[in-house]
Amino acid sequence: QVQLVESGGGLVQAGGSLRLSCAASGRTFSSYRMGWFRQAPGKEREFVAAISRGGARTFYADSVKGRFTISRDNAKNTVDLQMNSLKPEDTSVYYCAADPTVVHHTNPAAYDTWGQGTQVTVSS
Repeated sequence: QVQLVESGGGLVQAGGSLRLSCAASGRTFSSYRMGWFRQAPGKEREFVAAISRGGARTFYADSVKGRFTISRDNAKNTVDLQMNSLKPEDTSVYYCAADPTVVHHTNPAAYDTWGQGTQVTVSS
């Protein structure tokens, strides 16, 4: 099983960019599909983006499509989320998660390992 640690959150003005990174420990990182989720206060955790084990396939929520890009480096055990054209409604705690299955999921229940989260705040 992997352990996940996110970094890169912060405060940014609307229209700006941030890059989140998730570092995984363990030698089985490449066997996991990886995802990013976010959760705002009082709201349910929602899917943001996911990437296949080899990195060839990516998936995005409609709300971030065209603005966010997920990528992974299996040699470095990292998965990143490049966020451009940020909006105030992107303000949330962002979580990195690992999915041991072979099918793409947007449901958080499919992911069995989570990081501690990193805060992203977008000011208007």
